[in-house]
Amino acid sequence: MKQKYALLAAFGLLVAGAGSSLVSGQTGTTIVIGGRDGVTDTGLVNDLINKFLKPALAKDGIDVKYTPIGDYDKAIVNQLSAGTAPDVFYLPDNTAKGLVSSGKILPLNGLVSGTDFISSLNQTYTFGGKLYGIVKDFNTLATYYNKDLFDQAKVAYPNDKDDWNTFSDKLAKVQKALGTGYYGTCFPADYARFAAFAYGTGWKPTKKVTDPSFVRAFQFYTDLVKSKVAVQPSTISAGWGGDCIKSGKVATAFEGAWALGFLRDNAPNLQYGTSLIPLDPTTKRRGNLLFSVAWAINKGTKNTDAAVKVLNLLTSKAAQEYVLENGLALPSRKSLQANAYFKKSGAEPQANNTVFRGASSGNVVAFNQPPVFTDAVNEALKSVMDGTSTVDEALKRAQGKIDQIK
Repeated sequence: MKQKYALLAAFGLLVAGAGSSLVSGQTGTTIVIGGRDGVTDTGLVNDLINKFLKPALAKDGIDVKYTPIGDYDKAIVNQLSAGTAPDVFYLPDNTAKGLVSSGKILPLNGLVSGTDFISSLNQTYTFGGKLYGIVKDFNTLATYYNKDLFDQAKVAYPNDKDDWNTFSDKLAKVQKALGTGYYGTCFPADYARFAAFAYGTGWKPTKKVTDPSFVRAFQFYTDLVKSKVAVQPSTISAGWGGDCIKSGKVATAFEGAWALGFLRDNAPNLQYGTSLIPLDPTTKRRGNLLFSVAWAINKGTKNTDAAVKVLNLLTSKAAQEYVLENGLALPSRKSLQANAYFKKSGAEPQANNTVFRGASSGNVVAFNQPPVFTDAVNEALKSVMDGTSTVDEALKRAQGKIDQIK
């Protein structure tokens, strides 16, 4: 079975060259920006265009237009192939490798400085030593905890110094103190949550899932479920970690900043805090996943200079400060860690601070593994948590499926 990256790269052979969506007219040049179709994306990008791009570009005779794209991941492949793609557009982490392999993305080395951007984010969009995207915003995982449950159980809150042992000890004490129907944490059978623990061991996706370091993290994760200290979301009729923490029956969950709006709307009285992912007690490091989208430039644009100016303005410190201070998304610039927003009291600013710090703490890896890989691990997690397989059986079966995509 071929990897999805090969499929994405293949479209580059369909046409000899890419065109541009640049429009010229009597008033100058229009650079077209493309992104996902949706109220949030459309509103935010148009806001940035009106506040930061148009005033700065007017003197150069450059206008900017945002074009929302439905079914984005599929559509951008087709548009690049047909030569109709926008000049500047979203480059998602999960499809970046294939799109770059197509030869349709402009390398940014020498055109854009990546110095002030978080290094793990730059690495996500670096291929063959060349940088192809500047991250517009991102997420990592944080430990969300219900303060009331820890207070009732008279157990100390999770903190950044916790390792797997101290963390699980706190969870077990909370579960024991509160009794049947309460749980220490919510562990879904999901690579997008479990992998944070695997990365803390130093394991990398280039290694087998039967590697001892992966097995150790897998054992820790599944053992907490089997001991009933942790619960699968479905067991309590929850769909994800946000549902778990909202229920008032689960003390902790692992989610990104995307949980903030959900909790604000669905659990407005919940008293919660956040901390970084627990450390691996052996390596003394923590792991995490990066979920990100970058801005990239169409290699076929007819006005590279104008497109570079647009990308630089979209990712400028001023634009990212505006987005951060309005609570819209997390910036990718390191220098904004000192922004006053992160020093505000309150659950939301502090949660955003924790998620922001997560990108620079420990072994942080982009969430961009092929679906066959993540599905195989998810199935292994589920079978062990449900008691239908041993750890050894489940991981050998998963590795067999993964080997088919190589």
